[in-house]
Amino acid sequence: MIIETRAFARAGLLGNPSDGYNGKTISIIVKNFGAQISLYETPELHIMPMDQDLNIYKNIHDLVESVNLTGYYGAARLVKAAIKKFVEHCLDQNIKLNGNNFTIRYHSSIPRQVGLAGSSAIITATFRALMKFYKVSIPLELLPSIILAAEVEELGINAGLQDRVIQTYEGCVFMDFERHYLQKYHYGKYEKLDPKLLPNLYIAYKTDLGKVSGATFNDVKVRYEKKDPIVLESLNNIASLADKGKNAIISKDYTKLHSLINENFDERCKIMNISESNIELVEKARKCGASAKFTGSGGSIIGTYEDNDMLKKLIIELKKINARVIKPYIF
Repeated sequence: MIIETRAFARAGLLGNPSDGYNGKTISIIVKNFGAQISLYETPELHIMPMDQDLNIYKNIHDLVESVNLTGYYGAARLVKAAIKKFVEHCLDQNIKLNGNNFTIRYHSSIPRQVGLAGSSAIITATFRALMKFYKVSIPLELLPSIILAAEVEELGINAGLQDRVIQTYEGCVFMDFERHYLQKYHYGKYEKLDPKLLPNLYIAYKTDLGKVSGATFNDVKVRYEKKDPIVLESLNNIASLADKGKNAIISKDYTKLHSLINENFDERCKIMNISESNIELVEKARKCGASAKFTGSGGSIIGTYEDNDMLKKLIIELKKINARVIKPYIF
């Protein structure tokens, strides 16, 4: 029997980057793109590589482009980290695993390095496959924390809980990462919101931005730890936008939501260096009348639009700067 599992891309609607600083966020799942795992029993444990893990290139320029997009280590390390953390969790919980081995294949259609959480999707889908294969149940609220540990503790990736929460719960989720609650329970307060209450949403990303995203230096974490008042104030403001956004979604106050999304990005600009390419993406969308902010760390944006005419305008105008516009499938 072949076990097949998926985990999808995600977009932060409000509150990021406060999620990494005990803040609050609202995120949506984006089913347009996903990571898929296929797992089946075999005599030996075998991780089958994706194309980018084969180390076969058309030429030296193709190699350089691949390194710019995925680094020197491919997605196999994500699968290995997920397997290791899964086994450690089972040992900690005195869950006895059978001795069966497996072959695991992985594939992802999530655009790389544009802030749509492609790495965590591979790990999330791997956990789901392992849980099915070994018939292990992990509480839904705890799973994101274990997935995060695979990235942070095993791979040294700087990340927060938001991506793993929305990829685990799916739909639309309000998250509160209040410090004391998180320390006590090892997970935050997660509240599902009805996706049908959401307004017209679009996501846009530059098809070539993955080559340069993340290159801009930011020292927010250091300043946060030193209790820089400007950073603390902005992060608190950003977190409060998630609270306001939840009320706006529930009451269908889309004008207010439009304003909050723009404010989220503007607050971020006060404490972070934003590349010209990313700024161009936001400004181009806003000139079309849409709201715009990052979906994550940069590389793609999310916002609201009024009608199909505005959506068409977004598609036309953003194409001029090599950006693709999509309507996110949430359910």
